[in-house]
Amino acid sequence: MLKHFEEIKKEYVNPITQLIEKSAILDKGTADDLDKEFLAALSKVTKGMSPPAIVNAYIEWISHLMISPGKQMLLMQSLFRNMLKLGKYGLSSASGSPTEKPAKNSERVFETEAWQSFPFNLFSQSYLMAKQWVYDASTDIEGMSLRKEELVSFLNSQILEMLSPANFPGLNPEINAATREEKGENIRRGLKYLVDDLSKPKISDAEESEFIVGENIAATPGKVIFQNQLMELIQYKPTTEQVDAEPVLIVPPWIMKYYILDLSERNSMVKYLVDQGKNVFMMSWINPAEDERDMSMEDYLNHGFMDALAAVKSVIPGKQVHAVGYCIGGTLLSIAAAKLAQDNDHSLKSISLFTAQTDFTEPGEIQLFLNDSQLAFVESRMWKQGYLEGDGMSWAFKALRPADLIWGPAVHRYLMGQESNYNDLMTWNADSTRMPYRMHADYLRCLYLNNELADGKFKIDGKPVSLHDIDVPFFVVGTLADHVAPWKSVFKIHRLVDSEVTFLLTSGGHNAGIICGPDHPRRSYQMHTHKPGDKSIDADTWVNTIESKPGSWWPVWSEWLSKQSTGKRKAPATFGAARKGYKALRDAPGHYVHVR
Repeated sequence: MLKHFEEIKKEYVNPITQLIEKSAILDKGTADDLDKEFLAALSKVTKGMSPPAIVNAYIEWISHLMISPGKQMLLMQSLFRNMLKLGKYGLSSASGSPTEKPAKNSERVFETEAWQSFPFNLFSQSYLMAKQWVYDASTDIEGMSLRKEELVSFLNSQILEMLSPANFPGLNPEINAATREEKGENIRRGLKYLVDDLSKPKISDAEESEFIVGENIAATPGKVIFQNQLMELIQYKPTTEQVDAEPVLIVPPWIMKYYILDLSERNSMVKYLVDQGKNVFMMSWINPAEDERDMSMEDYLNHGFMDALAAVKSVIPGKQVHAVGYCIGGTLLSIAAAKLAQDNDHSLKSISLFTAQTDFTEPGEIQLFLNDSQLAFVESRMWKQGYLEGDGMSWAFKALRPADLIWGPAVHRYLMGQESNYNDLMTWNADSTRMPYRMHADYLRCLYLNNELADGKFKIDGKPVSLHDIDVPFFVVGTLADHVAPWKSVFKIHRLVDSEVTFLLTSGGHNAGIICGPDHPRRSYQMHTHKPGDKSIDADTWVNTIESKPGSWWPVWSEWLSKQSTGKRKAPATFGAARKGYKALRDAPGHYVHVR
């Protein structure tokens, strides 16, 4: 802890002191710098959360609750009934004949057999009832703004998740059983892990994984055929004698590394595509540092996607391109497609978007971190460093699912004494990246906060672009349990474009729903094609009327790509196009993916 505060003092307090001493009378520029230095220091302590925004929300909650006597009476009535139900359930459980549980279980951790016996079933039921009561107390209050209501409810849930009986020895039967069986050895191991993690922080949790980039993940054979200051372009080796005439160019997110689409062999979308006769190219983004602080969204467009598109068209001349974008990569692809359409450039044959938002009016729980006050803290932190560090984004995403991503892993490691076992997706998730200051600030303000893309106000080269200009078919994938890009938000693409849209909704979350392999036993999907001129349909009606089918969506999408193609051609025998300046530079996965 002292070491942490010494780092803050060195990085923030000393510069603030120097700014104050710089001049007895501050000019506006120095005053602005002083404000940013202070916000950056405070942001480091609060993990980017804005104390004024939090205090403001809680004041509004308490104030409106105090002048709502009807709501107060309902809460008191509910509390009294809950205590009676819990008392009755506790007595029946203690006697060995438990009555029906008074609270519905919403936590996976409480589903195991150990939690069904007394008194642990009483602990879990007490917690679940308290959690629901606090939620009721912080929502549906007359006069309270929706955004502040959501923030209060979110913060209350964070506190309650921390206080879950699953997180404490004595209250968690599985910890108790492990402690008895191992005679406390699990606690000793856990304390050792805790001391090691605090005293010798790892560069990345992925270092403990058995998965190694370039060996058993990000290992599909290929060559880097182009490189600039922002990205490397990988061309993958075909595994079939013939390939679809039009190549596939994938735009991965630059939040985390590209290889989420090239994990281990059974989960690699890239390997699956090349085995299905696709000629695949993939961008690998740089992990930016302070030198890249001024890179903008236009840089990511021009030196990212546009440069990659030019390279693919040179390697496969005379053919259009199937463009694929995942998450923020899909948002960038949508902007690029609108710009190409505006310039009457017909380079794209089709567009596939995976969990990619183009309308940010309902961006999901991530909006809790997106308001003017929050962004002032985030921007000041990025201004100081030149980038947003990887754990800044990682913390925000973990906070959306604290039980699964924060407290559950902590319990298993520090109380159960179990080593962290990383699968390929978890290894990728631990391999975080940074966000350049200018790009990320523009992305958050222009897209998330101001929704400029959906409103036709987002400018490229000084001119606004419109998604309505795009005239190629779309294949859009949403995931049912997405906390990052909710599927109903992704569904809004229907009202923004005048093209044919095939929308597919699959089970799973933002990552696991996409990276499901071609034969996932627990996946299902719904799919429907909306053509220009068809009557519009709202998301709720869509999900309740479209037939659900079992299995992975990968084969369906691969077939769709083939139908959009103009036939087959002989697979390229070499990589790149050396005479046009695109020669094989190095083996995949390239250099940028290893930069930390």
